[in-house]
Amino acid sequence: MSLPPNLGKSDDVELDVVPSFTATGQKDGLALARLGKVAVLKRRFGYLSILGFSCTVLITWEASLVLFLVGFQNGGPAGNIYGYILVWIGTVSTFVVLSELVSIAPTSGGQYHWVSMLAPRHLSVLLSYISGWLTLCGWLASLGSGCFLTGGLIQGLLILCQPDTYVPKNWHVTLLYWAVIMFCVFINVAAGWLLPKFEGALLVLHILGFFAILIPLLVLGPQGNAKELFTTFINMGGWDSQGLSFCVGIMGNVFSFVGGDGPIHLSEEIHNAQVVVPRSIMAGIAINGTLGFVMIIAVLLRLGDVDAVLAENPAFPFMAIFHQAVQSRAGAAVMASIVMVLTISANVGFSASTSRICWAFARDKGIPGWRQLSKLSPRTSIPVNAVAFTSVIAALLALINLGSTTAFNGVISISIAGLFSSYLLTSSLLLYRRCTGAIAPSNTALSSHTSQATDNSHTYAIWGPWKVPGILGVANNAFACVYLLFVFFFSFWPTYKKVEPATMNWSVLVTGTIAGVSALYYVIAARRTYRGPVVEITL
Repeated sequence: MSLPPNLGKSDDVELDVVPSFTATGQKDGLALARLGKVAVLKRRFGYLSILGFSCTVLITWEASLVLFLVGFQNGGPAGNIYGYILVWIGTVSTFVVLSELVSIAPTSGGQYHWVSMLAPRHLSVLLSYISGWLTLCGWLASLGSGCFLTGGLIQGLLILCQPDTYVPKNWHVTLLYWAVIMFCVFINVAAGWLLPKFEGALLVLHILGFFAILIPLLVLGPQGNAKELFTTFINMGGWDSQGLSFCVGIMGNVFSFVGGDGPIHLSEEIHNAQVVVPRSIMAGIAINGTLGFVMIIAVLLRLGDVDAVLAENPAFPFMAIFHQAVQSRAGAAVMASIVMVLTISANVGFSASTSRICWAFARDKGIPGWRQLSKLSPRTSIPVNAVAFTSVIAALLALINLGSTTAFNGVISISIAGLFSSYLLTSSLLLYRRCTGAIAPSNTALSSHTSQATDNSHTYAIWGPWKVPGILGVANNAFACVYLLFVFFFSFWPTYKKVEPATMNWSVLVTGTIAGVSALYYVIAARRTYRGPVVEITL
C-alpha cells in the first residue's frame, strides 16, 4: 500500500488520520482503499444500531399519519391504500439497486461517487458533479422539511391541548424549527459517541410507539366500513380523471419513504459496510413498510366523520382522529407526542446523513470552502464543520418561512425531486453497465485505479458481496428505473388542477435551477478543482 507521489501537492488533500487496518477492520479498509479512499472515520455502528438508524430515518408509519391528507385528497381511502402498495414495491426495487451499488462502493459520497464510476468517461465528471449537488440539496431540503414538519407538529400539539387560549403564529414554527436543529447538532457533535446508542434505543420506541397508537385507535375509534375502504376514490384536486388524481396523491406515500439512503452516507462509519448497509436498508424498508401499511388501514377504518376531523385540525388531521377515538385531549396528546418525538429523532438522522454527504463532497473538492468542510475533529473524527455548515444552511432556510410559507415550501420541495433524480441517474447507469457486462465479477482482484478502470477493459467496478444475480437483477433494475421516472415526473405536479401561487409546486423551478447553476459553476470554476472522487491512496 502506498500514497501517490503528488498527494498533498496538486491534489492538495489533507489526511486527518493515518490509515491503519486492524484485523476486524481490514475488510472495510480494503474496500475503501480499492476506491482510492483512506479510512478516516471511526466505525461506531454495528448492524442493530444502523438498523435503528434506517428505521428511524424513514419513520414511514409516522410520516403516513403526518402526510395522511395528501393521499386522501387525491385518491381517497382506496387510492391511499393502493398508492401505498405501489410505492412500497417501487421503494423496495429502488433500494435493492442502491444496495447493490453500496456493496460495490461503500463510500459516504454515495450517488455522485457511483455516477463517476459508471458514467461514460467524457461525461463522468460533469454528471458526477451535478449528481453531488442534487443529492446534497435534496438532503438539505429533507432536513429543512423534517424540522418544519416537526415544528408544525409541536404547534399542533399546543392547539390540541389549549384550543381556546393558544393563538398560533407562523414565527412560532420557525422558532421551534431552530430548536430542533439545535438538538440535532447536539446529538451529532457534542454527543456524537452517543449516536449509535441513540439510534438503537429509538428502534425500540419506533416499534413500541406503533402499538401504543394502534391499539387505542382500533379499540376505541369509530367503526368503519371495510368494503368502502377499498372501493372509495376521491378527487378533491379537480383533476380530469381519477387516475390522474391518484398519480398526484401518491406523492404523499412517496414522501413517507424519503430518507432510505441515509445509511449509505454513513457507510464509512459502519463495520462490514458492504454487507451490513444493504441488509439494514432492506430490513428497515420491510419493517417500516409493514408498520406503515397497517397504520394506514387502521386510520382509514377509524376515520369517522371526515368533515369534523378536517374542521378540528386541517393541518394535521391525524391528531383530530386520535381525539375522536379516545375522547380525551390528554390521551390524544400522548399519542401525538409519540409521533412528535420520533419525527424529532428522524431529524437527527437527517442531519447526520446530510453532513456526511457534505463532508464527502468537500473531500473530493466539489463545493466551495472544501478545505474547511472536509476537516474532521481530531478528538472524535466527526465532520464537525460539515455538521455546522449544513445546520446553518437549514436554519437560514427557516427565515424564508417568516416572509412566505409558499416560498419556503418551494425551496424544500426539492427533497423528492433532488433525491429521486440522483437515484434515477445512478440506477440508469448501473442498468447500462450490467447489460453491457462492464462490471467485473466479485472475485476479480482490482487495485484502486482499476476499480474505476480504463475504457480499454470496460471494467468500471467489481460486484460486491450483496447482488441480485442474472436476469432477475436486470429486471429489477429496469423496473426501478421506470418507477423512479414515474415518481420524478409527478413530483413536479401541484395538488390542485386550479393553480395559484400558494398551491403551485415550485420543485421543477428549484430542481432545474440547482442542476443548471451547478453545471454553470462547474464550467466556470469547479472544473479546475473537481475531477471526480480524489484518489488518496493506491494499493
